[in-house]
Amino acid sequence: MRTSMQALSLLFTGALWTGTALAEDLTDVGTIVDQANHAAYYQGEDGRSEVRMVIRDDQGREQLRQFTILRKDVTDGGDQNFYVAFSRPADVRNTVFMVAKHVDRDDDRWLYLPGLDLVKRISAGDKRTSFVGSHFFYEDVSGRNPAEDSFELMETTADQYHLKATPKDPQSVEFSQYQLWIDKASMLPVRIDYFDSGAEPYRRVEALEIQDIQGFPTVVTSRVSDLRGGGATTMEFGFMKYDIGLPDEVFTERSLRTLPRDWLRRPQ
Repeated sequence: MRTSMQALSLLFTGALWTGTALAEDLTDVGTIVDQANHAAYYQGEDGRSEVRMVIRDDQGREQLRQFTILRKDVTDGGDQNFYVAFSRPADVRNTVFMVAKHVDRDDDRWLYLPGLDLVKRISAGDKRTSFVGSHFFYEDVSGRNPAEDSFELMETTADQYHLKATPKDPQSVEFSQYQLWIDKASMLPVRIDYFDSGAEPYRRVEALEIQDIQGFPTVVTSRVSDLRGGGATTMEFGFMKYDIGLPDEVFTERSLRTLPRDWLRRPQ
């Protein structure tokens, strides 16, 4: 499953991404957040990847999910469309999760359950709930809107920017704050810790491997860990390709029931 597309110690140097020495450190927190959000979610105009998800509970028992993600930008740094089609195991085959991501209002999310032939709208209040039984949340797939949080630059080290984010509407989320570490070379967030009301970290999101795909630094292995109860989910991304020319009709209600198989096939 994994291709030429693991630990944080393997993060590439700035010279690999830019061909030159790193520029001076950024000091404006808004610029850092914007660049990190763009690096994490807006590489290329569109993209495709196959994902192998391993869900491990606190007893070490594992479940497997496999799916394909299609993504297309409506505007660079703005609205986006995401389409997730499951292929394994058999009980979730042809299940589809679709997101119309908006920067100025709540995202629209749909889940198609083929066994019931049912299209279910996922409310904004459910975006921070488990994604298909994993430790990832629905919101993790398309990303949290940076406008929902206030950011503070905590520290700048030789390799990373360390930021603290506080939700503007604390009643809408289960965390009191989160802290993120952004790799200077790629501007990708490589670790995010979520804290409860007692200021204890309870959830961690990590980029375990970053590789160059068509000139774009790209996370190819990520993990979410339950720091309180144990267990973790790892996602491995393979057969990734950017700028494939996805048409808009892929991201319509019709595609929930009729899969766009030409675009889900592995590229040659």
